Amino acid sequence: MSGPFQNLSRRRFFNWAVHGLGATALTNLLGAQPDHLPRAKRGINICLVGGLSQVDSFDYKPDLPKHHGQAPSIKNIDPFFGKVGRIRKNDWSFRQHGQSGLWISGLFPHLAKVADELTVIRSMHADTGNHTPALFLHNSGFPVNGFPSLGSWLSYGLGTVTESLPAFVVLPDPRGAPSGGASSWSSGFLPATHQGVAFDGGRHPVRDLFPPEKPSAVAESAAVDLLGLINGKQLARLGGAEDLLSARMRSYELAARMQLYVPGAADLSSEPKSITDLYGLEGKATAEFAQNCILARRLLERGVRFVQLYSGGPLGGNPRTSWDGHEKMVPNHTREAARIDQPVAALLKDLRQRGMLEDTLVTFTTEFGRTPFTQSAANTLGDGRDHNHPGFTVWMAGAGVRAGTAYGATDEIGYRAVEDRVSWHDFHATVLHLFGLDHERLTFYHNGIQRRLTNVHGRLVHGVLS
Repeated sequence: MSGPFQNLSRRRFFNWAVHGLGATALTNLLGAQPDHLPRAKRGINICLVGGLSQVDSFDYKPDLPKHHGQAPSIKNIDPFFGKVGRIRKNDWSFRQHGQSGLWISGLFPHLAKVADELTVIRSMHADTGNHTPALFLHNSGFPVNGFPSLGSWLSYGLGTVTESLPAFVVLPDPRGAPSGGASSWSSGFLPATHQGVAFDGGRHPVRDLFPPEKPSAVAESAAVDLLGLINGKQLARLGGAEDLLSARMRSYELAARMQLYVPGAADLSSEPKSITDLYGLEGKATAEFAQNCILARRLLERGVRFVQLYSGGPLGGNPRTSWDGHEKMVPNHTREAARIDQPVAALLKDLRQRGMLEDTLVTFTTEFGRTPFTQSAANTLGDGRDHNHPGFTVWMAGAGVRAGTAYGATDEIGYRAVEDRVSWHDFHATVLHLFGLDHERLTFYHNGIQRRLTNVHGRLVHGVLS
């Protein structure tokens, strides 16, 4: 056996091939045609932790200022903290941008310049307004931990492009991990090799990849041989069926290859000044996210299948290090947008000029939105907004989506999705479709159930497809 299977033993080959989409991946590698041609070969998800205010960013409500200071008249309001203050107008003015005329607020002046690349979904809704369950739902389709994330499902369904880097890489906010931590990029019950690998920023993005003191070549070779011998005996004793041990063995093999490839991928010194300036790499506010955006592009170029970038760290704190604008919305969203607006817009421009955007899917998401009324005592007008899961906004760009369009709508004040409503299951089904995967067939047998990313739900959002 040659090619991608040359290092597989007979036992490991058949054990791998019968596990769900492993068989599908095998037939793809052998040249079989998928159910439909994939539009996306790789993807980037930019996840805004804490809840981006839709009425202050991409969901223009022209009548909202008329209701400023009034008590909401809509029924069945369900705020997370139970405080329904007065309606607050949008804090940033909106304008139409590009040939498409998409409405984007002054919160994102750089993204406004690439409006014609965006497919804005204004009718998202979620089942929970609690941060951690909502982030799990955003990532895995379930509001509890223990289920595989989207990146893990893509790794499982499509396999790896390169043996030198993980298929799924996560770039957390340098200020800290999001709500739920590593559970947000877990492989759940899928084979552990599909777990997201978190990279830090800087020249050495993978912790403990290199030993403090490099051993001699003889000592290093002897250690590798001994570890292989011990692991091999243990695996043979278990009959080759221990997934965790097999995954750990493969992770050590991957780590050895990453020692050669990661330093080059993380070294941004080869990037021309025109590119680093485009991203804002030297900017005080933009430097950290610019570095992650450039690194994400470099990882995609080197064969990583899916990269997830987090904007927003741990919840709470003063000032908050996320989009969780319960109070003082204007300084909160101003600060967070200033960190990412230029780098994200630059990422789209950079992918476009390299010819990569045609087959790279970029998604810009948040676990829920913010209420169009303030989080304050009844009949008072505060300066912050509560969690808003009945209606919020995300956008997509790149491979296979209808650029320069807006899909769906919320009600008059932007509280609840009312037209062409989109759930996370619908969103995930559409993302998988763009990668050439049928969300109903991408399954894994676990505890007596054929599990899937979309549970028993999900429909394709045809209106966003080109």
